[in-house]
Amino acid sequence: MVSTFIIAEAGVNHDGSLAKALRLIDIAAEAGADAVKFQTFRTEEVTSRAAPKAAYQQRETGEGSQFEMIKRLELSDEDHAALARRAAEREIEFMSTPFAPWAVELLVGLGMKRIKIASGEIVNLPLIRTVARTGLPIILSTGMATMAEVERAVGWIRAVWAEIGKPPADDELTVLHCTSDYPTPARFVNLAAMNALGDTLGVPVGYSDHSEGTLVAVAAVARGARVIEKHFTEDRGAFGPDHSASLDPAGLRALVEAIRFTEAALGSAEKAPAANELATRELVRRSAFARRPIAAGETITADALAFLRPGTGIGPERVDELIGRSAARAIPADAMLTPDDLA
Repeated sequence: MVSTFIIAEAGVNHDGSLAKALRLIDIAAEAGADAVKFQTFRTEEVTSRAAPKAAYQQRETGEGSQFEMIKRLELSDEDHAALARRAAEREIEFMSTPFAPWAVELLVGLGMKRIKIASGEIVNLPLIRTVARTGLPIILSTGMATMAEVERAVGWIRAVWAEIGKPPADDELTVLHCTSDYPTPARFVNLAAMNALGDTLGVPVGYSDHSEGTLVAVAAVARGARVIEKHFTEDRGAFGPDHSASLDPAGLRALVEAIRFTEAALGSAEKAPAANELATRELVRRSAFARRPIAAGETITADALAFLRPGTGIGPERVDELIGRSAARAIPADAMLTPDDLA
């Protein structure tokens, strides 16, 4: 089974502090995540000064504009380089979501192996084309999108890949189901849509989880998610838009452990006895025993047989082969029948 790729989403939970961002990398590495991800943007290129906050952002950070809120959450180019170095030292993959073409160029230059396109950018044709032209694997998040919008974005990516001569390899494009609400109530998760994305698009799918706790992400793995993304923070009580809807360090570790446990439990699609079942199978299945003494030459009848544990002899599935046969020799009561007992 392919291992689920777990992205520990630091996002903007560093609060604009490089020191805190470095600590988040350490937390993600110690939790066993495959990648740690940030966000790369310049506020002036993302939002107008008049754009209001989302409802959840107002709830967490009070009144004001998006511009004011996210301006303090920027990381410099030098900060990004430091984060990439720390991730390499901690042997965890460095990722960051770009929100402009220059960000794509910066991140590719830092050696990023794959690029995540945020849900809000699924209609951003110029950005999607820039990302696709890198030829790197892409993870496309689909919060707030219709199926038609997802299909259109996937079409844009495939068209660019065809232009640059990138061989068709749908395993390099993963589409994430997502509900862009923080936190997402269970009734709005709609995990079945993740599988619908896979069926419609013919690509691997995953889940970007904004629900509380770890249960929904683990359920997504059981439904076939190849990528799981989950926000985490040092302190869920910290001031900022995403802290309260994020996992704390212990929660992130628990999520990774639960996903790995679920993967082990899923196994393969082959229905066959597990190696550790074989000894028990012999003990709980049944074999043919003589209910009473059976004389040599006697025709074996149903009333002469009992099927009892253990199952190391002739099983009850072969009862039709036993009844009507002659005994090759005298068989004492309570003896397990063997092929040599049959004429």
